[in-house]
Amino acid sequence: MAETFTCRLEWTGGAGAPLAGADFSRDLLASFANAPAVPLSAAASYKGDGSRLNPEALFVTAISSCQALTYLYLAARAGVPVVKYVDEAEGKLGIVDGKMQMASITLSPTITLAAGSDESKAESLIEKAHAGCFIANSIKTPVTITAHFHTLE
Repeated sequence: MAETFTCRLEWTGGAGAPLAGADFSRDLLASFANAPAVPLSAAASYKGDGSRLNPEALFVTAISSCQALTYLYLAARAGVPVVKYVDEAEGKLGIVDGKMQMASITLSPTITLAAGSDESKAESLIEKAHAGCFIANSIKTPVTITAHFHTLE
């Protein structure tokens, strides 16, 4: 059975006035069941409010968080004692095949393991997590993962 996820998106920048030219507010509000509303906008380079999240950042966040949660699930099942997981993810927006799109995603997780951990076992789970990440499986953007491991002493 397929699970359904919903979002209510409202353009909040109009203040009841119709669009008049390209100089308009890009402010949006995304609402979810049982979660806080998120103020959004276009990226600042596209005349958006740079203090708000934008679709490009959310795209990168979705892939990074799916990879992290899938990795942590696999690590827990495999008995790999992860102490900390921090990803410095980056998405590049560009022209690909004549269309503006997210051209690439690079995930750079730093994974800290408990003392005495099998680092090679922990490393072997990176690609398995990527293969199991349903968000990454749903996109055409190439995703590169460069993981770094540290073991506590």
